[in-house]
Amino acid sequence: MEEAAIVVMLKDQTTGFLDKELGCYTVAEGAENVFQVYAAEKENEIRVVLKLTCEKELSDWEYDAVFDYYDMETLAALVDSIEEEEGHFNPVWKTEFSFSQEADQMEEKLSAILEAHKRELDSVYEVIADKRDDYCEE
Repeated sequence: MEEAAIVVMLKDQTTGFLDKELGCYTVAEGAENVFQVYAAEKENEIRVVLKLTCEKELSDWEYDAVFDYYDMETLAALVDSIEEEEGHFNPVWKTEFSFSQEADQMEEKLSAILEAHKRELDSVYEVIADKRDDYCEE
């Protein structure tokens, strides 16, 4: 895998526009699973919102199966919150955690989250490989 850069921008609470770069971080793998990333000020703290998805297009039955078999507890130790976010073409999980001014800490945090997410997705893909009949009506 090739390294990738993830830029975290501060989102203006009033306008919703991304108006200030907080940092650019290099990750070794998993960037293809980032759906969206930004930071927002909440209660005098900067929080990073990292939305994760799948690196490939899924069929309708796979969409449901991935949500059913994905264990969000895999990321629970790495983030402050994680929740499913429906209404997208592929499954999306919204995670949130505290922003750190230390670039090394942010790179380590992002890398750990993306690696754990990729491992969980790979595991889910293996488990659901033979589950098509469970999700499709004939």
